[in-house]
Amino acid sequence: MKRRWFVLVLVMLSLPGMIVSADTATSLQDQVVAVYESASPAVVHITARGYAQDIFSRPVPVEGTGSGFLIDTEGHIVTNYHVVAEAESVTVAFAGVQCCEAEVVGTDPSSDLAVIRVSHPDFPKPLTLADSDQLRIGQFVVAIGNPFGLDQTLTFGVISALGRVIQSPDERFIGEAIQTDATINPGNSGGPLLDLQGRVIGVNAQIISPSGASVGIGFAVSSNTVRRVVPQLIAHGRYPHPFLGISGFGLSPQVVQTFREAGEELPMDRGVLIIEVGKGSPAEAAGLRGGDRTKTIGEVTFQLGGDIILAIDDQPVNNVVELTLYLEANTQVGETVQVTILRGGATMVVPVALGERPEMR
Repeated sequence: MKRRWFVLVLVMLSLPGMIVSADTATSLQDQVVAVYESASPAVVHITARGYAQDIFSRPVPVEGTGSGFLIDTEGHIVTNYHVVAEAESVTVAFAGVQCCEAEVVGTDPSSDLAVIRVSHPDFPKPLTLADSDQLRIGQFVVAIGNPFGLDQTLTFGVISALGRVIQSPDERFIGEAIQTDATINPGNSGGPLLDLQGRVIGVNAQIISPSGASVGIGFAVSSNTVRRVVPQLIAHGRYPHPFLGISGFGLSPQVVQTFREAGEELPMDRGVLIIEVGKGSPAEAAGLRGGDRTKTIGEVTFQLGGDIILAIDDQPVNNVVELTLYLEANTQVGETVQVTILRGGATMVVPVALGERPEMR
């Protein structure tokens, strides 16, 4: 009966007119089982304990749980930043068996990633990272984690979309996020999203849900983001984010029309108009210019007359989010990028040596 049900589900997921054979269903089922059997020993249950204040400002103990996975033979475990943020103590269980206290090695709220480390005499085989740039929409995926504290739970689905942008715990942006309909619930955070070869393609991080439980829209931080960030967290405890040092806003035909109706002509209907260049920033050192006059529309005052960034390293950018995501995914602190700008009707390319983004205060 179980096999017939599995075949029926596959037929329902198929394109109209397609017939899925029992052999195909069995093969897929065997693959999913094999992924679970090979990967689940490296998936851990994380318990984070700390303190919060009650309504009388008295400290009260709080406890949260999440998931993670072993990334090497030295006991380093990848999870989400929000799983261990502000924790006083962190403990780990392998396959439902309590292991040990964990040390927080490094955290990065901007990518929602963290690394913890445990000592154990006999680690299971670590998980390996896939190249998330090679993923395709519709690809089958498996999530393993501890939703609602239920150890070693497997869910199955597909990649629903690629290149999503989600908000990070520090209210910045995470690019390259993977959207999946594999069921993700509270407690899955930090656990792996895997391909059918058992490789990690992402770290399950967020869901969209009016109820707080899965409605089939989940997001994972991509494995290539993990590949960039985690080695720095292990080596230095933090990740240095590249920094240009400008504030601005994106231009579009709609924005240009709004200014035109207010009697202000903008020279371009795409790109990022620089409002202000930070003091001592890489942008200032390179000679980029911010606005030199003001314009008030309604109750909002804008700085106009600054450079318009059209591209970075020949990659067009149309808003601040695109600019930030390009820097995060393609550059490192200390590298020089070629910034194409429009200034006074002339297009020019300005080299900018990227600095490290200051910590938020």
